[in-house]
Amino acid sequence: MRENKPVKNSLIIAAVVIAVTVSFLIIYNTRQGSLVSTGDETFISADDEPSAFTRDEPFVSEKGVIEIKEKMFISQVNDVYLNKEDYLGKTIKIEGLFKMEQGYDKSYCFVLRYGPGCCGYDGNVGFEVSWNKDKEKPYPGEDSWVEATGELKTYEEDGYNEFLYLDLVSLNVLDKRGQETVLQ
Repeated sequence: MRENKPVKNSLIIAAVVIAVTVSFLIIYNTRQGSLVSTGDETFISADDEPSAFTRDEPFVSEKGVIEIKEKMFISQVNDVYLNKEDYLGKTIKIEGLFKMEQGYDKSYCFVLRYGPGCCGYDGNVGFEVSWNKDKEKPYPGEDSWVEATGELKTYEEDGYNEFLYLDLVSLNVLDKRGQETVLQ
């Protein structure tokens, strides 16, 4: 039986390309910072401060708060929506514009930033926020730059239970504004 050399050579070349790519990624990541493992999670650390998880996940502080940072804002918020089971019941901290929209029966509050949309940068990226009735406090003015911290929960409305929101622990107006429009 005759051996098919072009197929065998193609497989060898593919294996070499994969090995070189993996080696490059390992070298690149270790030069950017040291790989740190906390048991369940591995992240890259530069200057002894965790900067990014391997899956572009948000930074988790020592207190267990998931901090969604400006650099990968869209990716991190999307990860929460796409993998909500991984985040439900966890505390999330986010900065952005405070917005309020009037619905039919009630007002809806959001902390968001602008991102790419269908017609330029007309998309909104962020979370609905709400005070629990037991700890309800006033909301800031429209377009205030805020830092919101709350537990990620869901609620049901009109027969749907897929609505995510942050059950607020704190909502602070900040003097220093971040980027209102984000790209990543």
